[in-house]
Amino acid sequence: MTDLLKKVQKVARTDASVLLTGENGTGKELIAREIHRLSHRYKHDFVSIDLGALPETLIESELFGHAKGAFTDAREERIGRFETANGGTLFLDEIGNLGYSMQPKLLTAIEQRKVTPLGTNRENRVDIRIISATNKDLPSMVKQESSGKTCYTGSTPYR
Repeated sequence: MTDLLKKVQKVARTDASVLLTGENGTGKELIAREIHRLSHRYKHDFVSIDLGALPETLIESELFGHAKGAFTDAREERIGRFETANGGTLFLDEIGNLGYSMQPKLLTAIEQRKVTPLGTNRENRVDIRIISATNKDLPSMVKQESSGKTCYTGSTPYR
């Protein structure tokens, strides 16, 4: 535990993205919150989203927001979790459950630190730190993908 806390303190001083891995119930979100608390972003929001708990059809809107009328139930404009976390930390829990179709969009947002709400052409800059967590064996999933075997993310099989 002492070694883990030293690592948390060390990484908290940076703006590096962090991936936390471990079984369910091992305290990944607690570690993410501690990294945020010890960081220079502590005065801003810690925003958490459980990607494993959302239907795939809602993830893009939850992450990036949407304009009024962007889809059937979009009765008002809504900012997404990326913009809500602006200045703070965005915790992407259960990132290993993210469906294949959303991965390129999320990667672009992470790399460019820009999001485009659904139903708009407007790019919004965000200044966030990203901490992700998963109980999946991501290196094994990547290896399976590169060998042509079927992988599963969430409920979506892909090749």
